[in-house]
Amino acid sequence: MSDAITVLVADDERIIRDGLAAILDSQDDITVVGTAGNGEEAVESCARLGPDVLMLDIRMPRRDGLWALAELGRRGLLGSSRSQVLMLTTFDVDEYVDRALAAGASGFLLKNSSYEELAAAVRATVAGHRTLSPPVTERIIASHLATRRPPDGGDLARLTDLTPREREVLRLVGEGLSNAEIAERLMVSLHTVKTHVSRMLTKTGCQSRAQAAVLARRTLN
Repeated sequence: MSDAITVLVADDERIIRDGLAAILDSQDDITVVGTAGNGEEAVESCARLGPDVLMLDIRMPRRDGLWALAELGRRGLLGSSRSQVLMLTTFDVDEYVDRALAAGASGFLLKNSSYEELAAAVRATVAGHRTLSPPVTERIIASHLATRRPPDGGDLARLTDLTPREREVLRLVGEGLSNAEIAERLMVSLHTVKTHVSRMLTKTGCQSRAQAAVLARRTLN
């Protein structure tokens, strides 16, 4: 497909690297244009191939994924008109999440994510959304709520433009439900839920579902 999403997969374990590449390349709308086995290869391949999405492992030899992410930023290779990065790891360590997102990563996935979650994350990244695995999202929410404060006027003002349905969707996001689970709960289509979530994020000024969940738990629970 000429308009397929192009992906570069970087992981130091060949069996995982090849497996991820095969999974993603099997999707009709995704094409894997290359693979890399370490951070240096990832940067050079990304510069040469210009993929839409770089799926980047954190722990790799000869420069790790966090170094590669920072180097891509220094070279001006990150962004919606360049390559966007999905960090991939077996470790949901808060330090890694914070550093990766601060350095410009578009998402953070655990390697035990389902095939469907991996492909969906690639599509969401290209669409401009941040993607975080549910365990990572929960840790971020827990971290923010550890210093819980009562909702202030600014928090409540962010809800004023929401329709009753969008407010309900925000509450369910705060409960940790996926789009599919929200669709089942509200008895509407998945497409409808995605529309509600997109509008809710825009109206509240939230950059991710994690931020929306924190806002929901401060104001609606």
